[in-house]
Amino acid sequence: MDTVKMLHFADLHIGMENFGRLDSETGLNSRVRDFLRRMDEMIAFAKDNQVDLTVFAGDAFKTRTPSPTLQDQFAYRVQDLAKLAPVVMLVGNHDLPPADKKASSIQIYDTLRVPNVKVADTFDVFAVDTTAGKVVIGAAPYPLRQRLLREGDTAGLSIADIDEQMRVILAQTLDALAADADALAAQHGGCPRVLVGHFTVESAVWGSERGIMLGRDVQAPLSALADARWDYVALGHIHKHQNLTDGRADVPPVVYAGSLDRVDFGEGNEPKGFCWVELRRGGAKWSFKRSQARPFLTLRADLRETADPTRALLALIEEQAEAVRDAVVRIRVQLTPETDALLDENTARDALRRAGANFIAPFQRIVDQGVRARLGDTPESLTDAELLERYLISKAVAPERRARLLAAAELIFSGTLDGEDN
Repeated sequence: MDTVKMLHFADLHIGMENFGRLDSETGLNSRVRDFLRRMDEMIAFAKDNQVDLTVFAGDAFKTRTPSPTLQDQFAYRVQDLAKLAPVVMLVGNHDLPPADKKASSIQIYDTLRVPNVKVADTFDVFAVDTTAGKVVIGAAPYPLRQRLLREGDTAGLSIADIDEQMRVILAQTLDALAADADALAAQHGGCPRVLVGHFTVESAVWGSERGIMLGRDVQAPLSALADARWDYVALGHIHKHQNLTDGRADVPPVVYAGSLDRVDFGEGNEPKGFCWVELRRGGAKWSFKRSQARPFLTLRADLRETADPTRALLALIEEQAEAVRDAVVRIRVQLTPETDALLDENTARDALRRAGANFIAPFQRIVDQGVRARLGDTPESLTDAELLERYLISKAVAPERRARLLAAAELIFSGTLDGEDN
């Protein structure tokens, strides 16, 4: 059997419009266009490299009820992929119908029997014919409690007990999928097997997608996926690209492709893209292909002891002009009440526009004030960072140490523990 060239991608979330504006040419939000362009770039790569099979590991849209316009834009691109090779589309949690008995947002492809497209909305095993030979696919869509547990199974159980029961049943279900895939592959001469899943694995590192997550997650143990009966495990649901079995030769790659573009500043340092897999029974070589994702840039400045804070900020923007171009930009400045009064925010915004910023996020002005004034605000109206800053001020923490603690805390709040924002 020849090597099967497989494209693995996930988590498009078409419809994300934060940090975007209306595009007059298309009527679409500029951020929607970003995600669609990333998909176009990926399809061009697949065409140039003669893809044999595409697996999409779930979450086509931001919401479970996307507009007809967004569905239309996605459909054009699914059609382009299907002209190149078979496409397997997994149902993620954002693809699920908003109510029982209703169709998912991607079910239409099965209903219309779109050639070369298979929608997987149940735990199932099936074979796909490619130009390089057959591939056995194990489909593991987003695990719903009502699908894994029978009525009455949870009577008297706590939420923690239910989650543990779900975890055990999910692991057993994945083991059964591997056994079924093994048997089906044997019928086809020992062809390669791929598990496509959309859920959280216990050892995975989350990005900032928790803020848009729908529903409560059940976590699968890595041992249920790191199974030599599979040749490659293609995952979706977590936006941060990662290989959970990196460095292990005894088990298949268990890979989150991650999303094609960034959602917010919490993903500012994360590479975005898709996976390209050379698939054979007994092994898979794969690589991560970075997309031209929109940069998210944070410019930071301590202007508390600056005589002319506006000029200092303009100098920073000029220094970072290359990074600013085409980026979504936010500015975070530390100020005293005196320097805050001197800072001309509109002049700084004009400078960012001239430098070619794609979008300018609201300025974040952190102003040192007296303890009584700072603690007089209603706590419910403050962000986590503002509450922490007020606590540190009340404890008379020195300004330099306070700044370091706030910067470290921001990584926790945004979910970027492995590195700083740009």
